[in-house]
Amino acid sequence: MTKNDEGTMDAAEAIAMLLDPRANHEPVPAYAALHRHGPVVQAGKGYYFVSGYAAVAAVLRDPAMEAYDAKRLDAQWSDWRDNRAVALFADSMLRTNPPQHTRMRRLAAGVFTARRVAALREVISAQVDEILDALPPGEADLVSHLTYPLPIGVITALLGVPAADRGRFRQLAEALTAVLEVRWTEEDRRRAHDAALELEEYFTHLVALRRAEPADDLVTALAAAHDAGGEQLTGAELMGNLVLLLVAGFETTTNLLGNGIVLLLDHPELAKRLTPKLAPAYVEEVLRIESPVQLTERYTSRPTVVGGTELPADAELVLLLGAANRDPARFPDPDKFNPFRTELAPLSFGAGAHYCLGAPLARLEAQIALPALLRRFPDLALNGRPTRRPRMNLRGWSSLPVKLRK
Repeated sequence: MTKNDEGTMDAAEAIAMLLDPRANHEPVPAYAALHRHGPVVQAGKGYYFVSGYAAVAAVLRDPAMEAYDAKRLDAQWSDWRDNRAVALFADSMLRTNPPQHTRMRRLAAGVFTARRVAALREVISAQVDEILDALPPGEADLVSHLTYPLPIGVITALLGVPAADRGRFRQLAEALTAVLEVRWTEEDRRRAHDAALELEEYFTHLVALRRAEPADDLVTALAAAHDAGGEQLTGAELMGNLVLLLVAGFETTTNLLGNGIVLLLDHPELAKRLTPKLAPAYVEEVLRIESPVQLTERYTSRPTVVGGTELPADAELVLLLGAANRDPARFPDPDKFNPFRTELAPLSFGAGAHYCLGAPLARLEAQIALPALLRRFPDLALNGRPTRRPRMNLRGWSSLPVKLRK
């Protein structure tokens, strides 16, 4: 297919684009095409793409819908545990269902309470000021100098990862998260496996250190839960959740910050109006129009109806969060960046039982960093177009070159 024009693309072409592992395209025309065909489109036997806002929200909140867990993996992929990246995610909260999911989430939730996140405001503000002070004069890549260092610093502090180790995780996470895409290549699979082995070895050593020298951090807390007999957290779950919390703790926030910066620089009149008071609304609109996570999956545990479409049991649903956030039935003029919309409620962090634990923290980091950056550099400008990450699901920038003028 050579045409990406939403006026000529049909549903089959849109789905083919979204399934392309090369991910060298903008998904918005495909989302618009799917919206014209209704909230749910069948892509194959027992395989459906859900793009409507109300339909995606309903599936996410329906306890009868199941995550892509080990049981599903066993049915589709006999040797999936040979890939450590897939296995680590399968042993984490991300790919489990109740009661395992409920038990694991409860253990981690204590770190992400509203009180604890609010208490981090001054710490994050200080980190932002320190990062902005250190920006090189003239030109800089804001991925390397801001959108990665800030969230990695915050999540590693919560986990208890030494500051000296922060630099090693960017490339490892890039490789590991390839298995979260809808499609990936054999090279992606190999690199993800190698990254998982390295991360697993790292956390094995860190857990041993925290057992010997406990601290007020998440590694210590989860290790203690495992050591209480394994009934609260198995060894495999301990590793899976530590890797998940590290990667999810900065990947989505890095993308959120980068997406926000590009949107603001592409809309200078709106950028000039950004203040700390307006920052929450601005961040919600960034999340809506450029969701850091574009999709997730669910399976039907019984026959059901979604968006007016009858679905059989064991149907696989690809929930297009990015498309739901641009549903014209929910958001007028959905492709327009408008921070002054009302009743936003984007689905970028999911909903229901699997709602992202770190969502309040990611929002807070963006609410602090974006206005601070523009306040410090009111004439900030892109230095050429930034480079997109070659991913469909985890949507962000691999580089973000800017000119710094105070």
